Amino acid sequence: MHGIGVPLVTPFTETGDVDDDALRELVHWVEDRGVDFLVPCGSTSEAELMTVDERAHVVDVVVEEASVPVLAGTGHPGLRETLQQTERAAESGADAALVVTPFYFPHDDATLEAYYETVADESPIPVYLYSVPPFTHVTLDPAVAGRLSAHENVHGMKDSSGNVEAFVRTRTLASDEAFDLLVGTAGVLAPTLDAGGSGGVLALANVAPEASKEMYRRHRDGDEQGARDQNAALLELNRAVTSRFGIPGLKAAMRARGAPAGYARRPHQPVSEEARDELESLVAELEER
Repeated sequence: MHGIGVPLVTPFTETGDVDDDALRELVHWVEDRGVDFLVPCGSTSEAELMTVDERAHVVDVVVEEASVPVLAGTGHPGLRETLQQTERAAESGADAALVVTPFYFPHDDATLEAYYETVADESPIPVYLYSVPPFTHVTLDPAVAGRLSAHENVHGMKDSSGNVEAFVRTRTLASDEAFDLLVGTAGVLAPTLDAGGSGGVLALANVAPEASKEMYRRHRDGDEQGARDQNAALLELNRAVTSRFGIPGLKAAMRARGAPAGYARRPHQPVSEEARDELESLVAELEER
């Protein structure tokens, strides 16, 4: 997985059901705007608010519609559920599995390493590690990730810590240059590309796929300063659709662009009118560039 991946939002109806028609439309909406791969059932997808069957169904739909690779989120707090979800993603035709660190209970490094080794041993498709401490309060240490990179079925990692130093350490400690190291925080995409990153899985790419891809394209083509300038220009929109207003804010911004985002699932609540106005203003600025 290289380039820009979209941690695809899951469109829900007002009553909280998965909106299959909107999901199919959304796959084409982001693909038509140049993204490189799709990531259903991750954090931005509200995966932790879905059942195992719902997540499997979402992956089914995305794989059916996609013309780019699919990296399916399959991680749960427990090993058994993760293996079951990974098997079902493989049956759907997903290209690889994104497995979040087990959370809720605290686990030491040795436990996390043993967990991932088992998942990689059992998975019928390539495994990507996923560290997202802002949500899970679990951090996958770069030394652990580096050792796991030697496993023949561990093909990469999504690092959503926002810690550029840790990202650089992981890149340095990974035993194989083919290990795909992806950043999960758009605010540091350009610096992590400078550090040897393979690309990003960015919530921002749900609302600004073209601008996200342009960042990556500029860096790939040797215009590192242009990529940094683009990154800086997108910071406020990125903050608004992630840390400030969360999933409801992201979906509101997507609707402002005409994307079939659907509704957020409870316990999420819609953004306020004031927040919606701010998001629409940021989207308008994006479209004027």
